[in-house]
Amino acid sequence: MMQLLIQNGNTIYEPVVGDGVVWSTERKGVPGKLTFNVIKDDVINFTEGNQITLRINDKGVFHGFVFTKKRNKDGIISVTAYDQLRYLKNKWTYQYQNKRADEVVKMIADDFLLKTGTLENTGYRISRTEDNETLFDIIQNALDITVMNTKELYVLYDDFGKLTLRNIKNMKVNLLIDEETAETFNYTTSIDEETYNKIVLYYKDEESKNRKFYSVKDEANIKAWGVLQFYDELKEGENGQEKANTLLKLYNQKTRNLTIRGVLGDIRVRAGSMVMVRLNLGDVFVNNWMFVEKCKHTFKSQEHRMDLTLRGGEFVG
Repeated sequence: MMQLLIQNGNTIYEPVVGDGVVWSTERKGVPGKLTFNVIKDDVINFTEGNQITLRINDKGVFHGFVFTKKRNKDGIISVTAYDQLRYLKNKWTYQYQNKRADEVVKMIADDFLLKTGTLENTGYRISRTEDNETLFDIIQNALDITVMNTKELYVLYDDFGKLTLRNIKNMKVNLLIDEETAETFNYTTSIDEETYNKIVLYYKDEESKNRKFYSVKDEANIKAWGVLQFYDELKEGENGQEKANTLLKLYNQKTRNLTIRGVLGDIRVRAGSMVMVRLNLGDVFVNNWMFVEKCKHTFKSQEHRMDLTLRGGEFVG
């Protein structure tokens, strides 16, 4: 059973919703989003900034805030709401010393009045200067540095109104996706996006203005694909050669993207979750845990379906 509530001050409305409700999440850099259409009547009255909650069978799924309302001539109001991660689009400057990524999240949450839940200890300590960056990027930079040094991947998300940071290993959902449970799937391979066979990084000394370069390349793949170069600036304290080697290992391969549509819905699954996949894709047979890069739940009447973009093993998306 679905329950959608909008709170305007001390008044709580349970609107009549048409065409279902869609809840979407992505693994990084994007807030959770809820979209739906409200049938306007003489009672309901809400505005931007009002709180919205969605529960399925009494389980809290989404807690966020109205950001956009669009009304047509028939009195249908299209609503877009985002969870707390929306506020991580704000920009700020930080100079922090000897903090773990989870401590960076807590620091930002405290400064921007965001509520936190479980923030798992990420272990690796970082000192860094971030100048005029989005809060999303500041946190993601700390998480990227953590994964490069510990090989441990963490996911930041909003868990029904609380910022949560968890190791992806702790986000497994006991769910099997195969030919019987998936309505349809799309599988693509490409070297057009996020494929690099040459990495060039540089560090600019602010005093001398000189640049020191670090590079690594794969001659075989350059011969096969041509030069696909990644070029970026290093921050103070980063190990240039180690980062270059890590980036080449990560990106020196064609991307394999697997999108599965029409899977029977399970509210435990969100971007960052891990699910078991068993599918024959022609040139590769997938039979392993994969993590969810993007997840879209659609709730209609008594039907609940989800579309998933998956990554893992040889898959990079």
